[in-house]
Amino acid sequence: MESKSNFKAEEEEPEAIVWAQKAWALLSSVRAKSPLIQCITNFVSMDLMANTLLSAGASPAMLHSIEELPDFTPQVHALCVNVGTLSADWLPAMKVAAELAHNSGKPWVLDPVAAGASGFRLKACLELVELKPTVIRGNASEIIALANASVGPTKGADSSHESTDAIESAKSLAQSSGALVAVSGAVDIVTDGKRVVGARNGVAMLTRITATGCSVTALIAAFVAVDQSHVLEATACALSIFGIASEVGMKLANGPASLRMHLIDSLYRLDEVCVLSHVKIGSLS
Repeated sequence: MESKSNFKAEEEEPEAIVWAQKAWALLSSVRAKSPLIQCITNFVSMDLMANTLLSAGASPAMLHSIEELPDFTPQVHALCVNVGTLSADWLPAMKVAAELAHNSGKPWVLDPVAAGASGFRLKACLELVELKPTVIRGNASEIIALANASVGPTKGADSSHESTDAIESAKSLAQSSGALVAVSGAVDIVTDGKRVVGARNGVAMLTRITATGCSVTALIAAFVAVDQSHVLEATACALSIFGIASEVGMKLANGPASLRMHLIDSLYRLDEVCVLSHVKIGSLS
């Protein structure tokens, strides 16, 4: 994890309290309202993504058939589009769903998995960005690839960069796309193109469990669904809450497999005392 020196020390204490209260209020709202989140996602992530949403109190719908979208998508509270196992057959449904969500005034979140891995994948992601996502959440390498619109060396869905390496790219992408951009990493970066905040919750072993990044993207969709007026705050708090659940789960885990189980349990069991005492969100200097 990164040092506290990256945060404004003079603001950290009161700012931390405000952020912690926001995070608890948003989690409570998700639990109370149980927003319906449509997920067009990859085969690897479906299970963990759905269980993350359920354990947080939201309602997942893993629906991607293009024939169903005109009836279904306008009724959801938010849409999550993940291009992990992208194919030419799925791309039209992703585009139609994104357009339907946008035209219906519903937030939608894009996860541009391995955006720079191939020309086909990069082109698809850039076309989805043109459909006005509310939030774009990726790792540093994915955000850099999108911001630069370039294919480059890749480790698949894993990042070759630290999240802080992508701050300027994230700001640039936010400004050009109009989306809130989140970069996952040891410090999760969230920016609207001007403001930049960091969430420092989480454990390193999350990188050893497939689909944790995909799942936090879905959680962001649920948080934004219950507070569309404060997208930056909702996104940062979702990242922090997911990270806290991993921290609590890590105390019981023996490795990645048991952490996966305890992560879901911990997210379900998070209470006000735990959230208020663990949230680590602050403005970046």
